[in-house]
Amino acid sequence: MRKLNNTMRKNIIKLLTIAAVLIISSSVSAQQQFSFTQYMNNPTQFNPAYSTISDNANFNILGRRQLVGITGAPVTYLFNGSVPISSIGGSAGVIVLNDNDPVYKYTEVNAFLAKKVQLSGTNYLSVSLNAGFRNMKADFSQVDPSDPKFQTGDVNETIPNLGFGVMFFGSDYYVGLSVPRFTLKQTQINTNVSDSYYLSAAWLKDLGDDFKIKPACLLAYPGPNLPLSYNLSATFYAKNVVGLGVNYHSDNMVAGILSLFLDNNFKIGYSYQVATGKYALGGSINTTQELSLGYSFGKGGIKLL
Repeated sequence: MRKLNNTMRKNIIKLLTIAAVLIISSSVSAQQQFSFTQYMNNPTQFNPAYSTISDNANFNILGRRQLVGITGAPVTYLFNGSVPISSIGGSAGVIVLNDNDPVYKYTEVNAFLAKKVQLSGTNYLSVSLNAGFRNMKADFSQVDPSDPKFQTGDVNETIPNLGFGVMFFGSDYYVGLSVPRFTLKQTQINTNVSDSYYLSAAWLKDLGDDFKIKPACLLAYPGPNLPLSYNLSATFYAKNVVGLGVNYHSDNMVAGILSLFLDNNFKIGYSYQVATGKYALGGSINTTQELSLGYSFGKGGIKLL
């Protein structure tokens, strides 16, 4: 990676500082925050600017099941796909998120457009905008139909959504800031779903001809009503065929991650997460599992970064 000159480095630090101040000074009322163990392999989900790292069309599907073994436990599905737009040096795509349990269902659909500009050598700045809608259905009357408190508490609400992202990246690193959803007005959706601000970073380090390691981190600020959360991970790759990783979430969750590259363009990922600490449940219900599929069309295939 070529070194940035002093002026460019100062401008980047200044932009990140301003963004950090905006994050800290924002006021957001929220309860739920979406988090995925395999975040480092699919940053487009929370920062569409990442989609410009690849010049290929890319598609990713992920399924996440919490409290495995309990009927009706939360299940989350995520899809994102993007196609390059070479004429503008950018990409366009869509992100679809669905989170549900027997009472609560949340759906979010966003289209995005991203564009990158070359800063120097292999260093780029990418920006993205996304727009779509959010829908929340909560059938609280199913909890206890005989209780008047639940009979009038059902929610079916749809609101528009806007977001943006910025990312600096090179051949072996990326650093990004993003806000995938904005609160334009206070609604029941915004009371229950976090409008988190994300800071993400990763570095791909060569350990020889056949081995690489990728440390990564993700910080999420959901506003003053919830604490700052973070993910820390490290993934070891062997011969661009298999990846073994470990992840730690600030909620005392630890996960092992397996990535298999069936060929240059197709990847399968699996993670097994367990809660630790004195409040952890026992047995299989203590676990959260994720399964992901990724496909990249074109030369170069799936990027490890």
